Amino acid sequence: MSLTPVFLPALIQSIADELEKNAQYIAALDQAIGDGDHLVNLQRGINALLAMGGELAELDWPIALKKIGMTLMTAMGGASGSLYGTLFIAMSKAFVSQELTIANFAIIFNEGVQAVKQRGKAEVGEKTMLDVLIPVGNALKNGVSNNLLLADLLSEVEHTAISGMESTRDMLATKGRASFLEERSRGHIDPGAKTCQLIICVIVGSLREQILPA
Repeated sequence: MSLTPVFLPALIQSIADELEKNAQYIAALDQAIGDGDHLVNLQRGINALLAMGGELAELDWPIALKKIGMTLMTAMGGASGSLYGTLFIAMSKAFVSQELTIANFAIIFNEGVQAVKQRGKAEVGEKTMLDVLIPVGNALKNGVSNNLLLADLLSEVEHTAISGMESTRDMLATKGRASFLEERSRGHIDPGAKTCQLIICVIVGSLREQILPA
């Protein structure tokens, strides 16, 4: 697998469409245990990326990833903006090649996840987007180590993201507004985990279309 940033504008539009399609569900999750503004802030960030899509397509990967991170951090604000910005900026710093392959993507993605863990001071099991990001990072790393076929690796990442998101339902929240609900936070999927899962599944779908034969 080797992709250039040319495919970013279409990917970002697909992410925007998927978030809008699930807007009512995400809003309901956020109203139950969040601040109620998660989707609005995320869509603000995505719209800022859409506005600069043509520019991103012409950049090398490290610069494109850094611009994505800085744009999300600025446009979204709040905790989500900081965490998503940190993810992409850390990935840009870890990029050691101009070429994006599945092997080096697994490396830079996990570097990004580590940075999010440090910034958010959270781990798996605390009802956050990291309950999706950390297992997905592990699935990528293990898939590359085990030489999985790309189609199988993408399916594993997709299933892992969904499983991670679903796992937050029965967790006790320890971060953000949801933590104030204590036991009442159980029984609800974390909205940040849900949107993270949706984004990852859109990326998987786009990769299938781009690089796998019909």
